[in-house]
Amino acid sequence: MATSELFAGEKDAPKPGHDPSGHRARLRARLVGSGEDALADHEVIEYLLMTAIPRKDVKPLARTLLTRFGSLAGVLNADARTLANHPGMGETSAAAMKIVAIAARRLAKAGVEDRPLLASWQALIDYLTIAMAHLKVEQVRVLFLDVRNQLIADEVQGEGSIDEAAVHPREIIKRALDLGAGAIILVHNHPSGSPEPSRADIQITNKIAEAGRLLGVVVHDHVIIGRQGHVSLKAKGLI
Repeated sequence: MATSELFAGEKDAPKPGHDPSGHRARLRARLVGSGEDALADHEVIEYLLMTAIPRKDVKPLARTLLTRFGSLAGVLNADARTLANHPGMGETSAAAMKIVAIAARRLAKAGVEDRPLLASWQALIDYLTIAMAHLKVEQVRVLFLDVRNQLIADEVQGEGSIDEAAVHPREIIKRALDLGAGAIILVHNHPSGSPEPSRADIQITNKIAEAGRLLGVVVHDHVIIGRQGHVSLKAKGLI
């Protein structure tokens, strides 16, 4: 796509007419005066677009984004290039979406740092959901914890199906020992949306747990994240 086409939605905005109906001012007043539930999802997207496209009615564009990506979270977590190539968008508008997603992930991560994760379980699930629920590929992460169960490191171990070809139990435990971690929490996502564990999920978890037992590293849990929710293998009695 040519650069001129990519930025068409932003450059073609008519110059006259700064919100003659007062719609933007009303949105702003509702947001400031009534808090986070004041705006519907399409209005949140619309407000973000207003910052990138100042002289155009962006309500139709907000609705097409919501229709295409399915939800507010779907829009904010969409690939930046895909967003930029959407009709009426461009790099500036895509950046307005992505910066919110980045801020949300950092804010959620701040809620799990410097505190025992097992005592901050909902904050952890919120963080993992924001970070992983809308990924298009399966990602395996390991949370390495110190003796107080505080987060030492959150590392992506691989992408693709969670099996021994992608995830090596001994390497995960070795990494835990290198970091001085006494425990780990395994995490991966299901792009299909359903967080229900597969047989492979259960098998690899138990192999990692067994490797950990031999070297004094506890596997507290394996959490599976999906758009439809999350599942804890420990809560299901599968570890």
